Amino acid sequence: MEFRRLGASGLKVPALSFGAGTFGGRGPMFEAWGNTGVREARRLVDICLEAGVTMFDTADVYSGGVSEEVLGEAIRGRRDQVILSTKTSLPMGDGPNDAGSSRSRLIAACENALRRLGTDYIDLFQMHAFDAGTPIEEVLSALDDLVRAGKIRYIGASNFSGWQLMKSLSISEKYAHARYVAHQVYYSLVGRDYEWELMPLAIDQGVGAVVWSPLGWGRLTGKIRRGQPLPAHSRLHQTADYGPPVENEDLFRVVDALDEIAKETGRTIPQVAINWLLQRRTVSSVIIGARNEAQLRDNLGAIGWTLTTDQMSRLDAASSRTAPYPYFPYQRQEGFARLSPVAW
Repeated sequence: MEFRRLGASGLKVPALSFGAGTFGGRGPMFEAWGNTGVREARRLVDICLEAGVTMFDTADVYSGGVSEEVLGEAIRGRRDQVILSTKTSLPMGDGPNDAGSSRSRLIAACENALRRLGTDYIDLFQMHAFDAGTPIEEVLSALDDLVRAGKIRYIGASNFSGWQLMKSLSISEKYAHARYVAHQVYYSLVGRDYEWELMPLAIDQGVGAVVWSPLGWGRLTGKIRRGQPLPAHSRLHQTADYGPPVENEDLFRVVDALDEIAKETGRTIPQVAINWLLQRRTVSSVIIGARNEAQLRDNLGAIGWTLTTDQMSRLDAASSRTAPYPYFPYQRQEGFARLSPVAW
């Protein structure tokens, strides 16, 4: 397994990490994702550790905390072998303080996550979404206190816009608080919006991307093809409305290119799609998920080899989209390269 620095921090994380969203399986979306119990989860953790995948990501909202509980049981007795990542901020109830990133909520959420995970510290604690109702100074002050108390080692954000992340980083610098070293983001061959603003920001500020849904919300498995109906067993029948939308023609163009390169390399379509991500700038770790051992072992095959420059270029071309304003001039006018080489 390749290990990479998490942004500008000193923490090294595996290039592939495991997402435990399928653990527990409670609630409409998570039932569709999977309902992995403790015994199956322990087996998946075994396989991950054998392959060098030592980082495991979850969130309090996944199955209402059950995902954290199952993961905690699955790693029992080997806490020192793993990097634990969890998230908070999304609603966990109907009460006035059951959502968001207030000091009260963050302290309670951290304590609850520690209890459910069966540990006394969390390696990476992430804000699952930006809370516009709480001052950023309050959020970062509370996180800094939790870091200083030894309950959290590093902090990260997830699903932030560029201005939200940059403002948070500037406030951390102003008050000498712990700063976000990771940004958990959606990024895939059918979802490259991350590149327009968040990637240049991450390059400049030393924030590592932890990629979620690298297979485009299950669309890049190789089972969805041009001219064919959606397979009856596909999770997209139940989960499509929860995930990022993709135009059919854009999807089929990418799948056609993936299929061609998969045949050239002797790899599967998911392996090619993940390998492409592993070569993108700022990517510290790509989160892979699996409902069973076969899916996990296939995803693990994405590492240990490298797509050629030509193959990367063909995938880039197949997945290219016109950038939104004000980013599109960087695509169309070479003169802008003199002004913004990173964006170019």
